[in-house]
Amino acid sequence: MRTLAITQNVTLDGRVEMLGDWFDDQEQGRPANEDLMAENRRQDAAADALLVGRRTFEDFRGYWRDLAGDTTGISDYLNGVAKHVVSSTLTEPGWAGTTVMAAAGPDDLVAQVRALKERPGKDVVCTGSIRLCHALVTAGLVDEYRLFTYPVVQGAGRRLFPDGYEQSGLRLAESTTYAAGIGYQRWVRR
Repeated sequence: MRTLAITQNVTLDGRVEMLGDWFDDQEQGRPANEDLMAENRRQDAAADALLVGRRTFEDFRGYWRDLAGDTTGISDYLNGVAKHVVSSTLTEPGWAGTTVMAAAGPDDLVAQVRALKERPGKDVVCTGSIRLCHALVTAGLVDEYRLFTYPVVQGAGRRLFPDGYEQSGLRLAESTTYAAGIGYQRWVRR
């Protein structure tokens, strides 16, 4: 069975919703993150499926699909990876390699994601897509949490885990700090 990993950028106060520019290194005066980009490329190489909600998909498509001169490799990865977008309204994705998962409800979504995990292949990664992440978390479908923690306190915004959600049985599998002061932790289910 494939690993389903949630990868998120998060603030020190646990916010994954970006209400400001804390994610942009240049705006924050942080140095270029070659070590962080190397980690992103390593994770991209281990994944062959991206699972996102409609809004995140449209944001990615609007920026990365036709981006010329991208030196990060993100555009190439996103253009090549199998993209699975959960949406009840999107019918024509307009991006090669995209499958629309039109779930009829929470149970149908869980069944479709379980079926995706059971297919042969590499990791399935979900990023952004906070409502989708909440559904995956509460359904117990997440195998790993890959968190890039930025040294800022946002004070508002949605969190990775829904209010009232509790989980034990996680273990820290990997932890590092990058040159710009961004921490990375990979948590896995035992």
